[in-house]
Amino acid sequence: MELRDKKVIITGISKGIGKALALALLEKGAHVTGLGQTPPDYQHANLHFIQTDERDFAQVEKSFQEALGRWNNELHVLINNAGLGYFGKLEDLSLEQYHEMMQVNVNGVFYACKLALPVMKAAKYGHIITISSIAGLEAYPEVGGYCATKFAVKGMMESLYKEVRYDKIKVTCLYPGSVKTDFFRNSPGIKAHDFMLMPEDVATAMVQVLETPDNYHVVNYEVRPLRPKGE
Repeated sequence: MELRDKKVIITGISKGIGKALALALLEKGAHVTGLGQTPPDYQHANLHFIQTDERDFAQVEKSFQEALGRWNNELHVLINNAGLGYFGKLEDLSLEQYHEMMQVNVNGVFYACKLALPVMKAAKYGHIITISSIAGLEAYPEVGGYCATKFAVKGMMESLYKEVRYDKIKVTCLYPGSVKTDFFRNSPGIKAHDFMLMPEDVATAMVQVLETPDNYHVVNYEVRPLRPKGE
């Protein structure tokens, strides 16, 4: 896909991988609409931010309508990046923490895909990238609630790619290991450090996936830091 002038919606663009992806795509000449609760701390002529609570379908739908209205109903790329995690023993997770993870990490992905797919199917063109986690591939102790959300995303995306491949829509699920972002703000036992993956490197890899030829389909993309503990 040639990215210049392509229309891209990204959820969660204020920090981390989402910010790095937005900046990389803007550098390529794409037009980016970011959906999220926190406005970005950067600006660009081709960047438009719409404050959106991804847990609320009505808000997501309204934001999609605004973005598509600006773009003459064109949408070439959807990147489901928004997500969060709370860590601890299963019985210690509050109901609020569990429901928030499910609402953002699972429901938010479903909502965005549901709204993007009719537009992409009508155009017979599109690429959906969803950020899961290695916690969607294997379980870890004291990460049960978060793992549940990311395993759900894995199943959703594996089903979706088989549904829409003959509509000429690509679906890619990214499974990153630890990335140096503020994701770990809710995990007192883990601090971000320089041996983790850098968000800019993850963004570069995803741009390369988007730029692959039309008949080249990256379905699952697993990346991990080589030496996560720096040893």
